[in-house]
Amino acid sequence: MRIAVLIKQVPNPDALAAVMSVDEAACRIKLPPGHPLVASPFDEQALEAALRIRDQLGTDVKITVITLGPESARTVIKQALALGADDGVHVLDPALDEADSHVTAHALAAAIRKLGAVDLVLAGRQAADWDAGVVGLGVAEILGLPAVSFASAIEAAAGSIRVVRVLQDGFETVEARLPALVTVSNELGEVRKANLRETMRAARKPVAAWSADELGLDGARLRARARRARLFIPQKRARCELIEGASPAESGERLGQRLHEARVL
Repeated sequence: MRIAVLIKQVPNPDALAAVMSVDEAACRIKLPPGHPLVASPFDEQALEAALRIRDQLGTDVKITVITLGPESARTVIKQALALGADDGVHVLDPALDEADSHVTAHALAAAIRKLGAVDLVLAGRQAADWDAGVVGLGVAEILGLPAVSFASAIEAAAGSIRVVRVLQDGFETVEARLPALVTVSNELGEVRKANLRETMRAARKPVAAWSADELGLDGARLRARARRARLFIPQKRARCELIEGASPAESGERLGQRLHEARVL
């Protein structure tokens, strides 16, 4: 079985809110120099799902990680290789630096086609920067693959997969024929850490760099469909109203009346 895992490099979400600012004129997020870039946590879950499938089926499972981004994005491929992935593909082209979800999906789909026979594509349920959650399913649409979203567990068998999906009010189990695409949710559980053996092997694992031309992407596939009209940090407004009364009972009654007027109750 060959599994392709889609990984995106993002600003560290644990520190992002405290350090970022917004350039409203350019509709861009500004980060301080040296702010750490990491693999999107949901994509780490997708890689963990692939590694668990290999644990289940044995060594006859090849895992390829694919990312799109600038030169710095190679770091997340190396991190995935240190965790046990077999090889990596870096879609690297200045024409893709401003890629929206539409362009990203076409570029990643083209990379998967170029790989050849891929049985299973895994992606995070959404990226931790924009939280759009459309690239993975967009890739499935472009490649004509059945797609299962919000997976908390995946079991693979000959020619099919069984996926436990997370719903708002519970879980459901579905099956799909391979090849297929699955987006993985954080309910999958804790991800493993790199060990010394795989970290030392990672330096010798191959990483291919493919441009838009090498992927056969024409101008129509490189034209963004989304236009960011405005980007801003909302202003928070808070107002405190003190409810008084001659006794605790009266204060409680007045509070109830005020909440009712405000349509909270």
